[in-house]
Amino acid sequence: MTGVPASAAGGTSSANGAPASAGSGAASGGAPSGAMSGSDSADTASSASGVPGGPKPARGAKVVAAAVNQASVWNIANFLTMLRLLLVPGFVALMLADGGYDPAMRSFAWAAFAIAMITDLFDGHLARTYDLVTDFGKIADPIADKAIMGAALICLSSLGDLPWWVTVVILGRELGITLLRFLVIRYGVIPASRGGKLKTLTQGVAVGMYVLALTGWLATLRFWVMAAAVVLTVLTGLDYVRQAIVLRRQGIAERMAASEETEA
Repeated sequence: MTGVPASAAGGTSSANGAPASAGSGAASGGAPSGAMSGSDSADTASSASGVPGGPKPARGAKVVAAAVNQASVWNIANFLTMLRLLLVPGFVALMLADGGYDPAMRSFAWAAFAIAMITDLFDGHLARTYDLVTDFGKIADPIADKAIMGAALICLSSLGDLPWWVTVVILGRELGITLLRFLVIRYGVIPASRGGKLKTLTQGVAVGMYVLALTGWLATLRFWVMAAAVVLTVLTGLDYVRQAIVLRRQGIAERMAASEETEA
């Protein structure tokens, strides 16, 4: 016996990183049940948590984290997108109520259309500003945009308020540009231009004016606003085609250059 307490001996061994010898353990009469050195407790905690020195995770923590990630789709930006989708059938019902020529129903239809256009302005901005971008939003947002605009144009043309060729030009352009984006996405993304945003705004104003039962000089004004929307629709569509061609050529050139460097 050296006169040094067993706890002190154990603490010295732990501090030096060497386990206590069997002799010292025997001399002290054996460690009490459930007692362990500092290094043993740290190793136990490390093995339980999977991270050296880290705290033991709560039971089911991984399940909770996965649930939080899955629930992230429920945010304000996606809520506005879903609201816009839900407004489409209500808008169509109001537009076609009583043969489509009830001024009161047309006013309610205009209100639904206006809400849809306003939410279109805010949901994308909120998603980008507050990091709320989700895969659902990327898919649902353009679908909602085209659904409400397409429903309005088709209803107006079916009622005889808007020539069918206008509806075909606008919807054809929207669907064509969407398809074009997917075709060149391997080379890059075609960004939304200022002309495209102006086109969207002009289309919304023009269609909204046609939804309302306007007469007199307002009916004449809406004709010219729609004419401007059609012109912007065509011009911006051609510009997107040009951008797609340039993007594809640049992508092919970069791939060829990379392939030549690899061969060299």
